[in-house]
Amino acid sequence: MTSGAHTAEAGLVPASASWPIRLERVSVTYPNGTAALRDVSLTIAPGEMVSIVGLSGSGKSTLIRTINGLVPVTGGTVEVGPYTVSGLAGRRLRELRGHVGMIFQGFNLAERVDVYRNTLVGRFARAGALRSLLGIPTPEDREIALRALDAVGMLDKVWTRAGSLSGGQKQRVAIARALSQEPQVMLADEPVASLDPPTAHAVMAELERIGVERGLTVLVNLHLMDLARDYTTRMIGLRAGELVYDGPAADATDADFEQIYGRRIQPQDRLGATS
Repeated sequence: MTSGAHTAEAGLVPASASWPIRLERVSVTYPNGTAALRDVSLTIAPGEMVSIVGLSGSGKSTLIRTINGLVPVTGGTVEVGPYTVSGLAGRRLRELRGHVGMIFQGFNLAERVDVYRNTLVGRFARAGALRSLLGIPTPEDREIALRALDAVGMLDKVWTRAGSLSGGQKQRVAIARALSQEPQVMLADEPVASLDPPTAHAVMAELERIGVERGLTVLVNLHLMDLARDYTTRMIGLRAGELVYDGPAADATDADFEQIYGRRIQPQDRLGATS
């Protein structure tokens, strides 16, 4: 099936349905005194595919988690679509999170449950409290979950127990779960860090393709130079919680990466294999 045919068949979200993101002088200081973000300001347009690059401890995960309110800001404002995240709580915060898909490094799947039911979890992010509690899918929920699995090439594993899948397959199911929310924004926190090089390339290519087809705003945390250059259009570099680079990913030089890392490039900074 061609991507165009698939887009028409699945009724995918047009680019106009994606949301912008704006951070204005955002700072995050944790209770132990660690300053994870320092006065970060940036605007991401609807439909952009953006990598956030930096070493461990640079503030990448903190930044991405301010966008769905998992980490509260201690200064500045975060706006996602029509929501000002820094002022949300309770029902309104749950509403926002229903529009923001999240993919984790560790997959976060229920290992003993089949692929289908893992994917359905994404539907309940937008459901009412009672339906979420009871876990009762509608016929539309079932159809959307199956389409999401088809979109990532996992429909043939629909009744397979998640725990028996490979790492790459688990991450595809995690992507399908996020897609089943029909989100306006997709966040991916080091989604390929635990994968081998060929699988990492395949998962990044999947994220890129889905982002383009669905017009999604996609932010992905990475620490590898080649993945940022190859699969994202814009790169944001963080070092010690500060914004030190913001520009086209393909144009980033080795010197730019050394400025982001605060040291010379090392072999582990490149994935070093192609799919």
